Amino acid sequence: MSAAPNPSLLVAGIHLYAATGDALAASSYRFLVQLEQLGLQDAVETTELPAREGAAGGRRFRLAPGLADKWAPGLDTLGLAEKLQLDTTGSSEDLEREILLAMLLSPIAFEFPSHEELASAVRVRRNIVVAARKTALEFHTTEVNRPEDCWTYSEDDGFTVRPGHALIPALQKATQPEASGKLYSFSCYRATEYVILLAIAQELETCNPALLAGLQQRWERRAIMSGKFHDVFLREYGSMEQPLPPKYYVPGDRLWFRNPDEHSSDVSGYEGSWVFYIGNGLFTNFWKREQPYSLTAKCLELFHWRHATYTDEAGELRINESIVEAGVKASSADPAETARILELMLRMREPKGVYQSGGCIDTSREYPRWMRPGTADMVLPPV
Repeated sequence: MSAAPNPSLLVAGIHLYAATGDALAASSYRFLVQLEQLGLQDAVETTELPAREGAAGGRRFRLAPGLADKWAPGLDTLGLAEKLQLDTTGSSEDLEREILLAMLLSPIAFEFPSHEELASAVRVRRNIVVAARKTALEFHTTEVNRPEDCWTYSEDDGFTVRPGHALIPALQKATQPEASGKLYSFSCYRATEYVILLAIAQELETCNPALLAGLQQRWERRAIMSGKFHDVFLREYGSMEQPLPPKYYVPGDRLWFRNPDEHSSDVSGYEGSWVFYIGNGLFTNFWKREQPYSLTAKCLELFHWRHATYTDEAGELRINESIVEAGVKASSADPAETARILELMLRMREPKGVYQSGGCIDTSREYPRWMRPGTADMVLPPV
């Protein structure tokens, strides 16, 4: 019997490319300085990459194979912070360490045309985590609202920012109760868009003010939402053909947990759950932000949706959250039952419309595009 493949051999890590050899050398040097400042310089292996169209060459940075096997066996990044005793809540540097370590473990390369783009990408991920931890919503599957002093709504344009109100504080007021004194209702999917947009705008303030001005003007006229938002602002890595490992996540990733039960997935708002990975093995809980989910807790919740459906007086299918909470509590107290549910739920999700034996784990994750002047590929569509 042949031996199982060594997970470290599958690590692609971070790839830096540049148009000239001098530019590549400069980018590589700046990245190595960044790694040294974080105490990670001895943990990284570097190799040269061949030239390709538009680039004279490249350099790959990945976690050294021995450390990859030790710190993230099977490319399981959920325990990185605990194993390395990182305080990712109290220390911005520790959060940056976890982000970079997880990126250096990626089985699909994170490619950047400069160290500046890489540095911005890490800061945006850090911004996403910080904003996601502060985000809290009023749960409602049909009603939506925003702070009326700085937002307005039309059916054609969606929620737009009132002229004279800056985008960054408007987004904070809509998602962070400390900024507004109130919880607002909108879907978890739309909330993820606001968190991503906020994180991008915060980075653009210093690295690309012209693009931030474009975002401001755009959101005063018409919101970019849903599929268009994904196309303009995000990259997706992993696919049905090349799935990411089920326990591989980078802080700042946006991802979807699918409800694999056909019946309860017909309930509005329960088709699945959009979340961010915020590091230290935790995922966002916008409805109870002080109780972020572990992977186990998220799997148990989605599993018990199937046991909590009912039809309301209007004939609409609903979920009774009290039944879900009771089911999760009971399952959590029974290690054998927890293991049984995880065996089902930790499977990769099936394609759209298929409900046979798949689980809740998506094959891909999403993260923001390049945003620096000269290399940005966030192209705002005309209104």
